[in-house]
Amino acid sequence: MTIDLIRAKALGDIPHGFLGRRGGVSTGAYASLNVGIGSDDDPAAIAENRRRATEAVLPGAKLVGLYQVHSADAVTVIEPFDDAIRPHADALVTNRPGLALGILTADCAPVLFADAHAGVVAAAHAGWKGALGGVTDSTILAMEAIGAHRDRIVAAVGPCIARASYEVDDGFIRRFCEADPENERFFADGRAVENRGDHYQFDLEAYVVSRLAVAGIGRIEALGLDTYTAKDEGDDRFFSYRRATHRSEPSYGRQISIIGL
Repeated sequence: MTIDLIRAKALGDIPHGFLGRRGGVSTGAYASLNVGIGSDDDPAAIAENRRRATEAVLPGAKLVGLYQVHSADAVTVIEPFDDAIRPHADALVTNRPGLALGILTADCAPVLFADAHAGVVAAAHAGWKGALGGVTDSTILAMEAIGAHRDRIVAAVGPCIARASYEVDDGFIRRFCEADPENERFFADGRAVENRGDHYQFDLEAYVVSRLAVAGIGRIEALGLDTYTAKDEGDDRFFSYRRATHRSEPSYGRQISIIGL
C-alpha cells in the first residue's frame, strides 16, 4: 500500500508532504502509518513508519521532531538531534539541507512554511492552544532570524479537524473572544446540550489562516481536509483524537507532516 502523500501548490518544489495513515506497517487502531512515538504502538513499527515517511518526502534526510506541548515555542535546528532528547516546543525552523522537519498531529493543524529564495523552511504544530498563543508568529520570527523575509514566506495549512466536526463549549469561545473580540467570527452556533450550556463549532483552519495573514504572510494555502471525516477508499484517511474518543477506542495514532531542504 503506497503512502498517502499530500502536497501544497504554494510550497512549489520545496520537498514536503502532509501524510495520511496509509502506507505503514502498524496494525489495529494504529493501522498503518502511525508515527507517534508517544503512542502504545510497537516501537519497531513506529520506527519503520517514520523511516518510510521521511524517504517519501526527502530521501536520505534525517527526521527531526519535537516533544510537542501545545506551546508557542519555535526551535531553530542546525544539526540532527536524537528522539530521546527532543526539545519541548511546537515548531521547527532550519536552513540546513538534509534535515526533515516533522510535526505530528491527530486533529491539530500542521503548518509548513518556506522562503525558497533564502533557503529557510519551518513546520509548526497549531492546536487551538498553540494557535491562540501565537505559534505561527513565533515560527515566522525564527525564520526571519536566519535569513527569511516575511514578504517571501509562503505557508500551507494541512489536514486538521474541520468546523463541522469541532464542537466546543462556551468556556472555549470565551478564551478566544477575551483575547480578541473579532475571534467570534471563527465560531458557528452549535447544538445546545442539556446541563452543559451552549455549544459552538470552531473553525481551527480559518483561525490559523487568519493569524498567518495578519502576520503578513501573503500566500497561504489551506487544504481543507477534515481529519475527523475524510475517507480513503472507505477507510479513515487520517488519525483523529476526537473521532477515537467518540468511538470509545482505546488509543489513536498520529500522522506526520514533513518539510526539508
